[in-house]
Amino acid sequence: MTPQEMEARIVRYGDLRPCKTAFIDAHTPGSDQKENFTIIGGGVSESPDQHVHISIPHGFNIGAAGQPPKCRNSLHDHRTAEAFFVLSGRWRFFWGRWGKAGEVVLEEGDIFNIPTGIFRGFENIGTDCGMIMAILGGDDAGGGVMWAPQVIEDAAEHGLVLGENGKLYDSKKQQRLPEGVKPMPLMSAEELAKRPEPTTAEVLPNHVARYWDLVALADRKPVTVIGEHGVLRDRPGFEVSFVTRASASDRMHKHDRPSVLMPVRGHWRVSWDGGSAVINPGDTMSVPENLAHSAVPSMTGEASLYHIVATDDPAGPSWKG
Repeated sequence: MTPQEMEARIVRYGDLRPCKTAFIDAHTPGSDQKENFTIIGGGVSESPDQHVHISIPHGFNIGAAGQPPKCRNSLHDHRTAEAFFVLSGRWRFFWGRWGKAGEVVLEEGDIFNIPTGIFRGFENIGTDCGMIMAILGGDDAGGGVMWAPQVIEDAAEHGLVLGENGKLYDSKKQQRLPEGVKPMPLMSAEELAKRPEPTTAEVLPNHVARYWDLVALADRKPVTVIGEHGVLRDRPGFEVSFVTRASASDRMHKHDRPSVLMPVRGHWRVSWDGGSAVINPGDTMSVPENLAHSAVPSMTGEASLYHIVATDDPAGPSWKG
């Protein structure tokens, strides 16, 4: 590939195009300042205004959320895995029917593989705008978002209605549900009763990995973070690895499917037969399948990145191995 062809597969942090009307809580006070980014794959946005940077199927989706302090993302769920790592800021994640079953605070570089089947939300509790990067299982990301009933009810009071077709309609813009399209039904009491309410003590050991622990583990070779034999054991249809300066290698390697590189710290030079490119924190690089390449830090200082590649495992509920 030429450098120009590869550059088309790099989404630069400064080129990210946000959508402020991506989800049903876009008008709800406390959630109305968030920005949603769909980087790779179709994502789960409910708005036609959402820009997709790279539509090539990877077996998973990459997205991001940017929020100012005290802004939160409302309680929701997906049918496939959802994993986040913090790019910048300080974030509180909470979960359960009312968001009170448990919570955890994540700092820069920390990663959270959220169990499927529970409502989850998050808020920026830092002092500046922050960004979290998301990995969603499956090419269709599970077919959309399932909202806690109170989120749909609150949104209706502020003019937004979600159709059963998964699309948003804004009464403030004189939009109405199309003929034959009904509002998205609220989840029944029976369905809600089936959802677990895991405590923080139950979630943390198996679903949260701290950045500095991963740095220590990756002192000789890259460490598998999410995977069958990972620090966080799961088979969500993708595998996440963590690489540092100490474990990076200039040895060329390739995968039989597209892979993704997402720097957390430092500058990384990705080389292949035909060129090279430098990627930085916040950038997302899609490496084509069967392209031999290497990734090593290009400058002195701390350097780390997450690497994601799909597996043959189905995208679905959290794996209990």
